[in-house]
Amino acid sequence: MPRTDMHLGASPVLFAYAKTMRKTPTTAEQLLWQQLRNKQVLGLHFRFQHLLLYFIADFYCHALRLIIEVDGSIHNLPAQYQYDELRTLELSNYGITVLRFKNEQVINHIQIVLEEISNQAQTLLAIQPPI
Repeated sequence: MPRTDMHLGASPVLFAYAKTMRKTPTTAEQLLWQQLRNKQVLGLHFRFQHLLLYFIADFYCHALRLIIEVDGSIHNLPAQYQYDELRTLELSNYGITVLRFKNEQVINHIQIVLEEISNQAQTLLAIQPPI
């Protein structure tokens, strides 16, 4: 049984969908996952396609309550952009920070992306104790 404190009550249907998404990552997600897995960034544990409420986060560090999203071109559409903003706002109400990167940033500038993730993680570590 999933720990509800880590998933904020996500539904069983979403668990199945997230499992499918883990098997078919985008190129950018795959590339970033290779850099985040096995505690390679500041010794932090990240989860891939992790559920929170009724959302699936591309990457989630529970200790810092940090989500990292990798956005494809659909996220440039006004309706999707607005949805993403509302989603970020709702998650922030739970003390969760959301970082967003475009696919192109991850694919073409992975080191800069990793530096931004590391900087945000260090900031969060400085202001809140890990969970």
